[in-house]
Amino acid sequence: MCLAVPGQIVEVHENQAVVDFQGSRLSISTVMTPEVRAGEWVLVHAGFAIAVIPEDEARKTWEYLSAIAAEGSPPDE
Repeated sequence: MCLAVPGQIVEVHENQAVVDFQGSRLSISTVMTPEVRAGEWVLVHAGFAIAVIPEDEARKTWEYLSAIAAEGSPPDE
């Protein structure tokens, strides 16, 4: 299973960017999204911004992830 997490671009430097994930910041590659600008939201997978997404979709995803975290881990199968 793969998971891409939304984050907001804070800084852009050539093919790299700093992304904010709800307070945690990480340097990522923007080679797949060269048009990205500071302030935009992206989906990040394996250290790469793979798509630019609307802010409302990013926030919905974070709400969903927060709800899952509040409920705890799923039971073992």
